[in-house]
Amino acid sequence: MGKKILRRFLLPIIVIIFAFFLVLNSVYTIREQEQAVLTTFGVASAVTDPGLHFKIPFIQNVRKVNTTIQGFSLGYDSGNTSNEAESLMITSDYNFVNVDFFVEYKVSDPVKTLYASEEPIVILKNIAQSCIRTVIGSYDVDSVLTTGKNEIQAVIRERIISQLELHDIGIQLVNITIQDSEPPTAEVMEAFKAVETAKQGKETSINNANKYRNEKIPEAEAQVDQILQNAQAAKEQRINEANGQVARFNAMYQEYIKNPVVTKQRMFYEAMEDILPSLKVIINGTDNAVDTILPLEPFATGNSPASSTVQEGLN
Repeated sequence: MGKKILRRFLLPIIVIIFAFFLVLNSVYTIREQEQAVLTTFGVASAVTDPGLHFKIPFIQNVRKVNTTIQGFSLGYDSGNTSNEAESLMITSDYNFVNVDFFVEYKVSDPVKTLYASEEPIVILKNIAQSCIRTVIGSYDVDSVLTTGKNEIQAVIRERIISQLELHDIGIQLVNITIQDSEPPTAEVMEAFKAVETAKQGKETSINNANKYRNEKIPEAEAQVDQILQNAQAAKEQRINEANGQVARFNAMYQEYIKNPVVTKQRMFYEAMEDILPSLKVIINGTDNAVDTILPLEPFATGNSPASSTVQEGLN
């Protein structure tokens, strides 16, 4: 009786558990940041639509991959401790530098990521290290530490992308950036910091000089315009005066041709009118007269006591 009762209740329980297990293995969920690979008898196919999906238990299997942007560091670990085995490199001018990178990637093909290679991230890391050392070795130390970082990052990125296309492991490079670059010794580091400071000072001086030039050039141009305008005005004034004198001379010459004697006399009188106001007259007389009379102006007015005497002497 006990065995019959046990069979009567145990068998339904086993069936219910087995059915529940089948249901659990028949559905799976894909989130927004995931993709899945469904295999049927070893044949893989990608499933990219998020949501609830069904599969055949024991016949179909599902493996999920993260499709968000992920990354790893080269040259330092998660505790920000330097790893010289990865960071120490040699430049084209035979100097040693420590350069740290951060690589960002994402899954572009989940099937290839899971089945084209056993460890695609390790392959990506090896490719990145190879490309980094090749590119760093083609630049001098000054470019690596100061001015050439952006260009170096771009060249490395292009090389890694090209290598990933050849290996075709379903991984896409998003970006690679230089986190830090410094010489291996403290003395050399200080020297390069001084060089960088000097370069920044140079740029500041150049910017200040350009600013001063941009301020002074308009002022100088305005002064040049003013000088040119003044010179043009003076030129026109001189030309007008010369033309007036020429016209006057021509008019006088025409009158002279008509009446030479009269014109000569008129010109003489006009000249004397200009000369006499500043004329100084010296008169030599007898022993009883005044030997020298200066100036002429007081006598000409008739106000001076000696004017009559001068007038008589002149007469």
